[in-house]
Amino acid sequence: MNKVLFIDTTHKYLIDQLEKKNIVCDFEFSKTKSQIEKIIAKYDGIVIRSRFKIDKKFIDAAKKLKFIARAGSGLENIDIKYAEQKKIKCINAAEGNKQAVAEHALALILNLFNKINQANNELKSGKWLREENRGIELSGKKIGIIGFGNTGSSFVNLLKNFDLELLVYDKYKQNYEYKSSLKEIFEKAEILSLHVPLNDETKKYIDKSFINKMKKPFYLINTSRGQCVDTKALIRGIKENKVKGACLDVFEHEKTSFEKLKRNRDLTFLLNSNKTILTPHIAGWTTESYFKIAKILSEKIISELS
Repeated sequence: MNKVLFIDTTHKYLIDQLEKKNIVCDFEFSKTKSQIEKIIAKYDGIVIRSRFKIDKKFIDAAKKLKFIARAGSGLENIDIKYAEQKKIKCINAAEGNKQAVAEHALALILNLFNKINQANNELKSGKWLREENRGIELSGKKIGIIGFGNTGSSFVNLLKNFDLELLVYDKYKQNYEYKSSLKEIFEKAEILSLHVPLNDETKKYIDKSFINKMKKPFYLINTSRGQCVDTKALIRGIKENKVKGACLDVFEHEKTSFEKLKRNRDLTFLLNSNKTILTPHIAGWTTESYFKIAKILSEKIISELS
């Protein structure tokens, strides 16, 4: 009988579906990584979000492990190469929150363009200011989208309803809609949205050099991973008016669990700037995506154990 250990909480649907297939589900939400390493040898699979890194030491302790399932999209907290060497399948559910992330990215830029947060806060404090909150329209802009996977393609589908010039670049795909080059994005884009995984290539992808290559001052949207953007370079870009505004759901100095944010001078600048819209890593965190992630994982896990 297969046994699966849940290290993080997930939608109950996933547990119900596995138990229907006579898969034993155990739960360890409070034990530390080292404590779990002592018991992991008896399990065929684990389900985790981002509580800690699944590294070589952990994998070596997991003698029976057939799969590692991440209830989410990114797999950067898992040593995928070593897991694959050990013939352990790494599973995610990027399809589950792609619509949520796309809608959130759109909401962020519309919020910033129309000064919704600012106007809301002013009105609630008794200020009726119209001219000061005159917005700008998304329609008619040129938007560069880097990454055309699950979230990038979903974002493009939403943007089709606007009168935009879409410039899409994906290093790893050959044929896709609105295909462009980085050079064209550097020359034309007025908005830039990141939809890439975090890896060695994308760490600090948006840095001083990248910002300086942009021919026009631009707005940045990041719903990928915080470490894909060099925060100091971004702040410098904002101060020098090379970056007109930033919509950030993720931050360079988040804890790996995504549950806490390290406070520092850079974060204070972003919090106090009227050129930023910030949310606490919730782009993929909807009621619907919570269920869809569980459904997709249940199908993939059952298939893996069949």
